[in-house]
Amino acid sequence: MKEIQQDEKKMEFRALCQEFRANNQIPPEKFDLYQVKRGLRNPDGTGVMAGLTLICNVHGYLIDDAERIPDKGILTYRGMNVEDIVEGCRKENRFGFEEVVWLLLFGKQPTRSQLEGFSKLINSCRELPEYFAEDMIIKAPSRNIMNKLGRSVLALYSYDENPDDPSLENNMRQAIQLIARLPTIMTYAYQVKRRHFDRQSMFFHPLDPNHSTAEAILNAIRPDRVFTDEEAKLLDLCMILHAEHGGGNNSTFTTRVLSSTGTDIYSAISAAIGSLKGPRHGGANHRVMTMMDDLMEHVENWESDDEVESYLEKIVRKEAGDRSGLIYGMGHAVYTLSDPRAVILKENARKMAEEHGLLRKFELFERVEKLSPDVFAKVKNDQKVISANVDFYSGLVYEMLGIPSDLYTPMFAVSRIAGWCAHRIEEMETCGRIMRPAYRSLTHEKTYIPIDQRD
Repeated sequence: MKEIQQDEKKMEFRALCQEFRANNQIPPEKFDLYQVKRGLRNPDGTGVMAGLTLICNVHGYLIDDAERIPDKGILTYRGMNVEDIVEGCRKENRFGFEEVVWLLLFGKQPTRSQLEGFSKLINSCRELPEYFAEDMIIKAPSRNIMNKLGRSVLALYSYDENPDDPSLENNMRQAIQLIARLPTIMTYAYQVKRRHFDRQSMFFHPLDPNHSTAEAILNAIRPDRVFTDEEAKLLDLCMILHAEHGGGNNSTFTTRVLSSTGTDIYSAISAAIGSLKGPRHGGANHRVMTMMDDLMEHVENWESDDEVESYLEKIVRKEAGDRSGLIYGMGHAVYTLSDPRAVILKENARKMAEEHGLLRKFELFERVEKLSPDVFAKVKNDQKVISANVDFYSGLVYEMLGIPSDLYTPMFAVSRIAGWCAHRIEEMETCGRIMRPAYRSLTHEKTYIPIDQRD
């Protein structure tokens, strides 16, 4: 009886969807007719200018006589090349994520004493409010960690004695607490998911006040709490590269849109997490690994360019993979010749692959990266210059670090919250206007018909 009822409901929903499709079609040519910039993109692919920022710049091309010219990708945090930040931390053999958080929030590099004090402050804020973990995470498990992150951040509003105060002082307190707490929420949510849905052991290790953020995460997700300094610094590198990417990426723009209304920080950051969850945004790193697993299963000779290229063509033709036609991890809205984050990750992924006996798998990733532009050109007749983006190699690095796939996108979130909070505060302090773009209506005036006279 229950199955019959479910089938009837499915038919009802199917009929409702048909009703929607019959009355809600917008012809693509209408967007051109009314000069609507879909996706807030100009005809040449550049983003519509929606604001000003001091936080970050993403450079991927040059404009000459209105022509978009591909160029080497450059990412700067507060005017500082991220490659230089990474290299500086590497030379000094230290963790860098906390320094990047400071840089993004305050606009300059911290002194040694400032960084030490700030790192201690973050550590002191990692603990969740009393009974929060029990009431909000353990008692309400979720199959999807991103969903749990969003719900938990929203719930923190109720544990804040002063959640709606828009002052800089209050926003800064809330931002630092959220940056510190989100990794803790992520690891709690993961453990509960393991126990409730995967029927595996659940464990909660105590926090170490001397750990960096990267060390705290590895300490929380490994049963034996054992990790090497090299592993922790590689995870730290991933977090540095994911910490910020300008005001125009979808999740950061979401943060700024909500912040422009004057709403609380918990609502803004929860919305950003929901944005990042999407497979066209932060969820892409997980899609890359799923795509590569499928490719490895169906391509017999990984060393053959012809075999790999043939399967990639099937993917683009929507004959293989998830039938989306996308080669996940290839191409970017801004970067053309290169994504500097992918370049840095690729270098480190190769080194770890050699150490872990996974060089053959890494070289397959390289082969896909090399062949993808030609595949798009051949199948789509698309000559657009594309390169691997940060998502292409980040999942592979996480896999080699032993980080479960459930945490690939959440790891993006616990890194990017640094940028979200910086943009939240900048929007609140410098902009002063609610964002209100326009939509043109295509409906014509209609006469109201009494209900008994309707067809």
